Amino acid sequence: MARTVGVDVGGTKMLAVTVDGAGNVTGDRRVPTPDTAEGLIDAYVAVVDHQRADGPVDAVGVGAPGLVDRDGVLHAAPNLPGIRNLAIKDLLEERLHLPVQVDNDATCAAWGERELGAARGSDDVVVVTLGTGIGGGLVLDGHLYRGARGFAGEVGHIKVEPNGPPCPCGGRGCWERYASGSALGRFGREAGEGGRATRVVELAGGDFHDVRGEHVGAAAREGDPEALELMARFAWWVAQGLANLADVFDPDKIVVGGGMLESVDLFLDRTREVFADLVLAGPDRPAVDIVPATLRERAGAIGAALVARDLLAGR
Repeated sequence: MARTVGVDVGGTKMLAVTVDGAGNVTGDRRVPTPDTAEGLIDAYVAVVDHQRADGPVDAVGVGAPGLVDRDGVLHAAPNLPGIRNLAIKDLLEERLHLPVQVDNDATCAAWGERELGAARGSDDVVVVTLGTGIGGGLVLDGHLYRGARGFAGEVGHIKVEPNGPPCPCGGRGCWERYASGSALGRFGREAGEGGRATRVVELAGGDFHDVRGEHVGAAAREGDPEALELMARFAWWVAQGLANLADVFDPDKIVVGGGMLESVDLFLDRTREVFADLVLAGPDRPAVDIVPATLRERAGAIGAALVARDLLAGR
């Protein structure tokens, strides 16, 4: 049975896992994400070699945060500034002497959740990762959907407010400016600047400029009314984007993952309620399951290992 390594690259860390032919995760490795193209390729090689020390590897899958084309070239990565047009597949195959499949990180997470996680058995799935930004992956008719060039799934950059705040992608009013962990932090800072959300500001050390999403979540978990109000606002924006995606793709399941899973119990019920009101013909259509991801932070790496296995199988 094939033994494959999957590597998931985020803005701050790189996670590699090994998956055997039965889908068992047999090892992992975490290292900081380098900030140069050369350093990134060196780190890929290092984490794969670390996994190979435990036994032979048949293929490698990579989940990269940005626009990855079908030739495995990372064209742009808003959270990895300065890295552009990096031919990850070719460079890694040359150094590792193994087949390599490169996809967007959330695309890999979608395949991981569909094959081994919260969406197992579902053929039409939208996976949304809520973290520093928002990523997305699509499974349509049982197949991972990449789009004509491989760029499908950039759901965080759907424009929901044309005059909204600027986004690292260069646009304005992207969904991730309203429904990511960064957005929740912005909501808290704005409230603190206006003299509100005092408990949130206290948890941030007393300076509203330092408020992050986790401070809002911590205050909400304490039952602070102002923090709970901010979480409800966040939940509304999550539902708005999910309803738009459901109107387009008609999934039977939506999986919510990413760093905001730590606070999912504080917003998901409200998100489901608002979603039912916002989605087209909500009262008259079958319900769409909106569920938390189960593979958690490993979803992207596990999914990358699984797309590498599919590469070997010619799929």
